[in-house]
Amino acid sequence: MACGGWAETKAAYRLLNNAAVNWRALLEVHTERTVDRLQGQPVVLAIQDTTELDFTSQPGIAGLGRLSYDAQHGMYVHPTWVVTPAGLALGVVDAWMWAHGPKDVPQIKESTRWVEGYKAVADRAARAPATRFVYLADREGDLRDLMDAAGRRGTPADGLIRATHNRKTMAGDKVWDRVEQTTPLGEVEFMMPAPPGRPVRRVRQTLYREAVTLPARKGAPAPVVTALLARERTLPAGEKALAWRLLTNRTAETLEAVVELIEWYRRRWLIEIFFRLLKSGCRVEALQRGTLERLERALVIYLILAWRILHWVTWGRQAPELSCEVVFDPEEWQAAWIVAYRQAPPSTPPKLGDRVRLIAGFGGFLGRKHDGHPGPKAIWEGMQRVREFAIAIAAAKEVFIPTD
Repeated sequence: MACGGWAETKAAYRLLNNAAVNWRALLEVHTERTVDRLQGQPVVLAIQDTTELDFTSQPGIAGLGRLSYDAQHGMYVHPTWVVTPAGLALGVVDAWMWAHGPKDVPQIKESTRWVEGYKAVADRAARAPATRFVYLADREGDLRDLMDAAGRRGTPADGLIRATHNRKTMAGDKVWDRVEQTTPLGEVEFMMPAPPGRPVRRVRQTLYREAVTLPARKGAPAPVVTALLARERTLPAGEKALAWRLLTNRTAETLEAVVELIEWYRRRWLIEIFFRLLKSGCRVEALQRGTLERLERALVIYLILAWRILHWVTWGRQAPELSCEVVFDPEEWQAAWIVAYRQAPPSTPPKLGDRVRLIAGFGGFLGRKHDGHPGPKAIWEGMQRVREFAIAIAAAKEVFIPTD
């Protein structure tokens, strides 16, 4: 459907099947543009996480491995995705893709992906010296190897990592035991998105902060980290208390600085939406590529597509007054206008926020007062219809409008 014809489809197959095409080289083209987009931003958040892709229903793909259960087979994708502190999606700057080999064959240590991911972020940071990168990770990223890698390089990118270990400090006590004994700095309050079928709820966390020094290890300096505890004390009946233990190299000595870091960590949920788009919107688990290598090349394209949808969503919310042509091609917004209003489009491109809502309407967004902003699913489905409109209008012009 995207290629628009058999000749173009065959060309796409040749590209994806070409062993000389390295998937990292494909991604690098997008990454270079991502670095261009983040220029001028004082801070960007580099969010990392891993998702598994289940291809159990397609046993013919060579090179895949077992997943969480031996009866499943597929692969893993671990992207590094960059957003602004306000949540504007800027692009993908790194990715790891792999499949588990047989159990009796030595495997690459999977925690390496977090350390290598930090190094990739640090390399990108060197390209944008006016922008401070913040490497943001969940519990799997709580690795001493990562802290040491950052220390050896002089911490070119900051870290903000949810802790899973209660490490010893240079003084011999435990990090979180010490933090528990400190006086609270204050509180932070926000609305917490809930799982499907449950209401959004208000969260109020008490904040604690303590700077600690961890023991040095061979070849790396002793890291000084700020340990932050954000813990919910009162909550509705039936709810589990929300507690975050975060480690960062940033000093965060004031309540305002700590609240800012909590707000940054809350942006981590955006990568879950990114993964949902990749699986439910792009339907990558339905791809029928014959080998892992072919699958990797296709997945790079879908990583970029999933980013583009979220880029529309987040930019439409943050900068609705911009021209819609900052993200939409002329034939896209003009086709949407013609179908929606049954009239010729204006010579001046309309506002971005208006076009996003109009296109989301083709995907089922009703736009009532209480509906808020359109989400990724409505925009994804709306854009599919708009592309079809654009193709139909272009064909009609060729048939019915004289070229003389």
